[in-house]
Amino acid sequence: MKYIIRHSTRYQYALPVSNCYNLAYVLPRDTNTQLVEKSEINISPNATMHNTRHDYFGNAFLQFSIEKDHQELDLTVTSHLQVQEPVTNINLDFGNPCTYVKYLLKNSHDLQTLSAREFMLNSPMVQQHADLADYAQSSFGDDRPFLSAVMDLTQRIFRDFTYDPQFSDVATPLADVLKHKRGVCQDFAHLAIGCLRSLGYPARYVSGYLETLPPPGQEKLVGADATHAWFAVYSPGEGWYEFDPTNNKMISEQHITTAWGRDYSDVSPLKGVIFGGGQAPQLTVSVDVQRIGQG
Repeated sequence: MKYIIRHSTRYQYALPVSNCYNLAYVLPRDTNTQLVEKSEINISPNATMHNTRHDYFGNAFLQFSIEKDHQELDLTVTSHLQVQEPVTNINLDFGNPCTYVKYLLKNSHDLQTLSAREFMLNSPMVQQHADLADYAQSSFGDDRPFLSAVMDLTQRIFRDFTYDPQFSDVATPLADVLKHKRGVCQDFAHLAIGCLRSLGYPARYVSGYLETLPPPGQEKLVGADATHAWFAVYSPGEGWYEFDPTNNKMISEQHITTAWGRDYSDVSPLKGVIFGGGQAPQLTVSVDVQRIGQG
């Protein structure tokens, strides 16, 4: 399928900002199932400097500065891309059992497995904890196929936790999400990642979008018309597989990837430093994912 994605961000400041320096993860990346044809970038007021670079994880990001007085900042990125349906008809009841996954993670010298091991470590927003391991443990029997166990954890998060945009923000501790069983897609992705790492498995954070309009006859998915987040796990010899606990499913062609990293802090849509501006600015974000037909 072919898509056009428009991601607009506007900051309105109480007082003039004299300078700002920004990093934006709003450019979709190429993946095995996703090809970015082009991205158009519009910045107002005109940026003094801007360029596109790639980070340690291979994500494209926009770096720009505005070095003149302004009280509004508008960033709009329009991307054209093709997305293939990911392989989702796999039988999760086959494949590496949990104990064998741990054995291979410890003993394999395969380059992909060695690289995946860094996603077993703590990161700024996801710390391993016994409470997370306790919550997840019932899904991960020693002889149970690993991907089946991950799907069970995904289903339990969907069932046990309430989607509540008023409960959390980007600074809400993961312990509070677990205690109150509430949050948003970023929280649920972090929760799953924390559970998996606490049990000794590699997991990474994926940011992106959901298609705005669902296919005929299907309900609109939570997270449409906004940035979305899910997680990926690695099984040695089988590769990376992505799960969406907010919507209780593996990813589909409606999931469009922007970037991945250890957690949200690696791939937040827009962050930076400003000089001036007064009190906290008013932020408006608009996302539109439009399917335009077959590729």
